[in-house]
Amino acid sequence: MKAAKNDLLADNVTKSMLLFAAPMILGNLLQQFYNIADTLIVGKFLGSDALAAVGSSYTLMTFLTSIILGLCMGSGAVFSILYGAKKEDDMKTSFYVSFLFIFLITLLINGTVLCLIRPILTLLRIPADIFAETQSYLQVIFYGIGFTFLYNYFACLLRALGNSLVPLIFLGTAALINIGLDLLFVIVFHWGVAGAAWATITAQGFSAFGILFYSLLRVPELKLQKKHRSVRASVLKNISQYSLITCLQQSIMNFGILMIQGLVNSFGVSVMAAFAAAVKIDSFAYMPVQDFGNAFSTFIAQNYGARQTARIREGIRSAIRSAFIFCLVISAVVCLFAPALMRIFVQPHETEVIAIGVQYLRIEGACYCGIGCLFLLYGLYRGMDRPGMSVILTVISLGTRVLLAYLLAPIPAIGLPGIWWAIPIGWFLADAAGLLYYRHLQKRLKLFR
Repeated sequence: MKAAKNDLLADNVTKSMLLFAAPMILGNLLQQFYNIADTLIVGKFLGSDALAAVGSSYTLMTFLTSIILGLCMGSGAVFSILYGAKKEDDMKTSFYVSFLFIFLITLLINGTVLCLIRPILTLLRIPADIFAETQSYLQVIFYGIGFTFLYNYFACLLRALGNSLVPLIFLGTAALINIGLDLLFVIVFHWGVAGAAWATITAQGFSAFGILFYSLLRVPELKLQKKHRSVRASVLKNISQYSLITCLQQSIMNFGILMIQGLVNSFGVSVMAAFAAAVKIDSFAYMPVQDFGNAFSTFIAQNYGARQTARIREGIRSAIRSAFIFCLVISAVVCLFAPALMRIFVQPHETEVIAIGVQYLRIEGACYCGIGCLFLLYGLYRGMDRPGMSVILTVISLGTRVLLAYLLAPIPAIGLPGIWWAIPIGWFLADAAGLLYYRHLQKRLKLFR
């Protein structure tokens, strides 16, 4: 398997960003199949109670995965900057230190959630009639947290070096394995929601070990010498600061979603099932622009390390055009086809579940430009060594979302739609704050002149 790298430091700006982003976009769309396959097969063959159980589990797993993904993304930004600055020895030492650092945190997370699964589900207000199924699903899924770390860590490493194709290949193969095993374990073996979980972690294991062996055996930039295998305090400080800030951003974002899930759970199983299906569609819809934001961040970081300011300015303009065109198109598709999209996951006779999901999708779908802008702002500040600003924007977005949701939902005249409207309002307020800070940077930095 030959590595395919895009030269983000020299090729045409728009072309290089899009070519680099394309495998990331396709890869994360395929990654959604891990959960979409569970949702689709569980919803069609096991019913709405099982669908609600898997949906609640998905929100919790997204939160836990976000911690690991944030750590990996933070390290990846450091690697991109060092790669752009051509500091190969520093990059390899950072690779060694960051791997140990994130691996230890992953072990801590895994042990904690396995010990505290019942209190966590109680805190999330999981209804009694689906409590056992939710616990059964999560107990299996939690065994795969280590696989999540391995895949995402080496995927971020390869992308930092300009290789976004290899992570796609392993992830695509794993998605096919996951779907096949879902059908086998749920429909043929009748293992219920636990079968869907076993299918997921088996596929995750394949992608994790596949990309691990490829990276260590086939990528020269990741082959370490003895001098690189040391834990220097300065390197650990740099990696931990950057990784923990990015982790905090990802965790806050998904913790807010987890709190919304708890509020949604209080409305009953029908709303939970609708939310589970609609969130899958929602995530699938804006995932490409999220991944484009991550690709944009790598572009910015490499060129920031290389001090190519004119190229950064051109990249910002190109990214804005590309992201907003996509958001306008996908908004139209989701709003127009919301009922048909819900029926992919829910039986046609479950009209109440479909109606609730359609309401959610049309409110969120009309506002995708808001989240598209936010993802670009996250990528910009992370790539320019200002990850703290990404945290601030996340706090504004999620804080607004959670506060408004809990304030509006209990009002009889508003109710459930209040939860849905709180989400895009949070996006647009964070966008405003991020753009104001951007104007502030224009006045301070030569980069924008």
